[in-house]
Amino acid sequence: MTRNPRHSLRTRLLAWLLAAIVVATLAQAGLAYTTALSQADVIFDRHLQKMAAALASGVALGSLPPNEEVSDDRASEDFVVQMWNARGDPIFRSAAHQRLRQPAQPGFSLVHALDGREYRVYAQASPGLTLLVAQDMDARRDMARTLALRTILPTLPMTPLLALIAWLVVSRSLAPVARLRAQMAARKVDELAPLNDRGLPAEIQPLIQELNLLFERLRQAFDSQRVFVADAAHELRSPLAALKIQLQGLQRAGDDPTRELAVKRLAAGIDRAGHLVDQMLVLARQEASVAEGVALESLDLAQPGFLALSDTLASAQARQIDLGVHRAESVTVAGNAESLRILVRNLLDNGVKYTPPGGTVDLSVHATPDGALVTVEDSGPGIPEKDRARALDRFYRVVDGAGATGSGLGLAIVKSIADMHGATIVLDDSRRLGGLRVRVSFGLRSAA
Repeated sequence: MTRNPRHSLRTRLLAWLLAAIVVATLAQAGLAYTTALSQADVIFDRHLQKMAAALASGVALGSLPPNEEVSDDRASEDFVVQMWNARGDPIFRSAAHQRLRQPAQPGFSLVHALDGREYRVYAQASPGLTLLVAQDMDARRDMARTLALRTILPTLPMTPLLALIAWLVVSRSLAPVARLRAQMAARKVDELAPLNDRGLPAEIQPLIQELNLLFERLRQAFDSQRVFVADAAHELRSPLAALKIQLQGLQRAGDDPTRELAVKRLAAGIDRAGHLVDQMLVLARQEASVAEGVALESLDLAQPGFLALSDTLASAQARQIDLGVHRAESVTVAGNAESLRILVRNLLDNGVKYTPPGGTVDLSVHATPDGALVTVEDSGPGIPEKDRARALDRFYRVVDGAGATGSGLGLAIVKSIADMHGATIVLDDSRRLGGLRVRVSFGLRSAA
């Protein structure tokens, strides 16, 4: 897969850092250049002052004849030096320069000569002598720019050095991320082992931890699915084989009574197989709901109980079972109405199936100090204490004294729905009816 460089964290970091380095270098260079120019002006002004002081201390006062010049070969062509006595007569003027007028007052000023040149002038007045020292501004600016460039030139090589350092730091910092990407790319489709977060930045470690938790949930879901498929394949062999045998018995029936008996057995076998398939589908849906998460709503727990009771009433009447409500209170929980209906219906179905004809199965829904409680108890043989721990497992069947068996999924479905609602299941003996009592407790966190 081709990576888009615009969405590359490494590319964006390098681009922003390099841009910041270049901008900062240019800003620093500009500031240094401006500061150097300003400092050069100060230095040159001090130079003019010192030159004026040095010249004033060694001048012999006199006067120049009109239209004559006294030159000093030591004077620089960039500087103009002029002197006047107390009467205003010129006593000294450097050669090869135009005359500058005598300043009105001492100090610094800017003067334009007749040829258009601009001069920086410093005038110093003392008793009997006025001295002027001027510097050509073009030459002054050239020297100032030279000094400023010499100041900033050493900082320019730092830009590529800082860019190299930024590139190394970003590359080394993102190296663990690149290793993680390579680790993910090398994984097989069904590989759900935890990712190694050693050496990763602190900002990325929470993401990897969440991914590892997701992988763990997926692994558990896949393991559960594999176990479920294997168990389902094993469990379906028996009813399918029984159906085949009953069909063969029907084909070999020689008279009407035998044929009628074979048809009844075949119909009963189809009903058992259909019930098993239905239970397997219900269990698969409930486990998928647990994995995906089902939206829970505030509801009265007694309502799903009454609906489940009506669903089971026909089978209870067929077996002459007294199916009823022992205690019903309005108690609010956060749950899924259809799932809770399936939970209570499976508990009632189990009670009706294992209770001998003429027995009793009762439903109770009421509030407790710790939350809500659903209880189903019957007058059947119950479940031996040694089997209660495994009774909630899938496809585990408890055989009663009469030899009645179920699909082994009813209580497993109950457990799956209870887990989805954060409820707990307890199997014990019913002191009132003498059979099995199943209690499903919805804690305070499950209450609306």
